[in-house]
Amino acid sequence: MTAPSLIDALRAAVGDAHVLTADHHDLTAYEQDWRKRARGRALAVVRPGSTTEVAAVVKACVAAGVALVPQGGNTGLVVGSTPDDSGRQVVLNLGRMTAVRSIDAANLTMTVEAGCVLQSVQEAAEQAGLLFPLSLAAEGSCTIGGNLATNAGGTQVVRYGNARDLCLGLEVVTAQGEVWNGLGGLRKDNTGYDLRDLFVGSEGTLGIITAATLKLYPQPAAQLTAWAAVPSMEAAVALLALAHRHLGPGLTGFEVMGQFALGLVDRHFPQLRVPLWQDSPYCVLLENSDSESEEHARAQFERLLETALDAGHVTDAVVAESLAQAHALWHIRESIPLAQAEEGLNIKHDISIPVSRIPAFCAETDALLAREIPGVRLVNFGHLGDGNLHYNVQAPVDGDPVRFLAEQEARVNTLVFDAVARHGGSISAEHGVGSLKAACLPHYKDPVALGLMRSIKTALDPQDLMNPGRVLA
Repeated sequence: MTAPSLIDALRAAVGDAHVLTADHHDLTAYEQDWRKRARGRALAVVRPGSTTEVAAVVKACVAAGVALVPQGGNTGLVVGSTPDDSGRQVVLNLGRMTAVRSIDAANLTMTVEAGCVLQSVQEAAEQAGLLFPLSLAAEGSCTIGGNLATNAGGTQVVRYGNARDLCLGLEVVTAQGEVWNGLGGLRKDNTGYDLRDLFVGSEGTLGIITAATLKLYPQPAAQLTAWAAVPSMEAAVALLALAHRHLGPGLTGFEVMGQFALGLVDRHFPQLRVPLWQDSPYCVLLENSDSESEEHARAQFERLLETALDAGHVTDAVVAESLAQAHALWHIRESIPLAQAEEGLNIKHDISIPVSRIPAFCAETDALLAREIPGVRLVNFGHLGDGNLHYNVQAPVDGDPVRFLAEQEARVNTLVFDAVARHGGSISAEHGVGSLKAACLPHYKDPVALGLMRSIKTALDPQDLMNPGRVLA
């Protein structure tokens, strides 16, 4: 099938208005990744409005031997949802598939289409008096299909788990254009291989998630936020242990932020008024979601912080007195990546390490990078509660960020990833592998696991048309 014939087939499948080509449209938003690290060139961008249309698009592309790049909100950080520069790949954008198909309050589930923006899913659950707890900085633009395809994490993993843990079922269009309906909202179904877990986290390389059945929870009676200054990463880990003991399952957020990271927010967004950062190497943001009352939650927080102050794990702390103050504290945390972008191009890492090993990792790797690249600045922050750090590296003060990225990225990645491996961690915690880390994976992933992954890919997508070059290089 020729390219014009394929375009005609795609138009027949989804309608002329939903097949975009470069000769009539500006495709920049679909062809360029969120960080502007890469810009590809698509044969076409196709925007189906239903699962049936997705299946028809896949079948047309399979018949033409043309690769597909599934795309949601295109907010990923590892160049996993944009086309290459061949001009022969079709971007399959699911942004029109936004229906909330059903909410089953008694079963504590909701079924939504893949193009639903995460914030819209949260709001739909809230309107039903329930909670969908997945929360990310990009929740106003990322989509649930992309969240599941990358097994997104976010700020409440410590209590509710990653996207995988919040999914009970999927609807998927396979690499052959067949539709698997696995949307049953069952918490127990022991009838064979768990196909849901196979597609969640596969980054669109095995099939296309078109809908999902998600777990819901009761809304907490109260939700309080505290901000604490801690004298070291060891103290932050000790505070986490205390928080688990004092708050139990009420601990729904535990974020650590290094002094330099908060200093960037203070420099670029002074109106946010970052508390307690100037005299402390780290600050911690804690969230307590209580099932009883605000008074009970506040009493728990006060006991926790008093114990931590007495033990020397905390040097100072504030508890938000209102919802507006809580939102302001979380906004500071979520502004760190934006402040870092204002500072200039940087080398990002999304790593996970056993919580007990994080202090040793930071001490060792901080010193290693300072020795190997004098003047380098470390933007260290992340989800300490689940062992996930965004251990980012900024150019020296007087350095050219563009040149620093070009000359030092491969070296810095090797230094950091080798240290992660020495401490029993993973080079990707929640962002995925995409194309940025695909070449690194064989150096850090168990070879038997890689072999099994390649066998699965070959079995489900023998023509390698589903997001090729991602995850497995």
